[in-house]
Amino acid sequence: MIKPSKPLSYTVLGLGYAFLYLPIVLLVIYSFNESKLVTIWSGFSTKWYAALLEDDELLSSAWLSLKIAVLTASSSVVIGTVAGYVLARFGRFRLFPLFAGMISAPLVMPEVIIGISILLLFVNLENFVGWPQGRGLTTIWIGHTVLCVSYVAIIVQSRVRELSLPLEEAAMGLGATPFKTFFVITLPLIAQALVSGWLLSFTLSLDDLITSAFLSGPGSTTLPMVIFSRVRLGLNPEMNALATVFITLVTVGVVAANQLMRAQERRRAEEMRMAFAQD
Repeated sequence: MIKPSKPLSYTVLGLGYAFLYLPIVLLVIYSFNESKLVTIWSGFSTKWYAALLEDDELLSSAWLSLKIAVLTASSSVVIGTVAGYVLARFGRFRLFPLFAGMISAPLVMPEVIIGISILLLFVNLENFVGWPQGRGLTTIWIGHTVLCVSYVAIIVQSRVRELSLPLEEAAMGLGATPFKTFFVITLPLIAQALVSGWLLSFTLSLDDLITSAFLSGPGSTTLPMVIFSRVRLGLNPEMNALATVFITLVTVGVVAANQLMRAQERRRAEEMRMAFAQD
């Protein structure tokens, strides 16, 4: 078996990282460009960040997208955790193939079809029961949750299947109810999967354009919709500034979540070590 040389491995790794992150670095650099032409560097300036603070349309759409993303990520984690746990622990019940297929369908179904289907559902509901009255934050939130639940369920399902059953059985053998066992034993052990699912759902919701276009109404324009409409008229330096702000916030959030999970993992390992030492 021929092993690749270290210089070749480092070169391939460097090219891969450059392909992924060099566009982001250039975007951050050009957010400080003095020129209105985003492809021509004419000097360092922070005026586009000041202009961003005066762009009410961009700021309001960004705030709406953030609210929808947080709501979507939270609801997707709750529903997806239940679905993933059922898939991993409840075995093959009578309607298991149908249930598993419904969970996996949004992963393979074109988003245009999902958006049209949910739009038709809301239109018929409004005609028959009067809800929802128009389309806005709530309808976009529901549509994004439908898309993101599948991702969370798959992540949770794979993590739950890796867990050691004797831990849960020991807890129930000591008198804990299944409900308490889930929250005291299982949930902390799959916390990393939940955080990963939350971050993935947040990103997918924040980035979604197609479903939002179907389910939005007057006064509920999301950030991707605003950016898409402006890009057709030319690139705007303010969008570079806004993207830099989002990159900074997301980076800080991911690093903080990673540090928190590592601290919890170390604390849990230390508690288990002390428990075994006492025995």
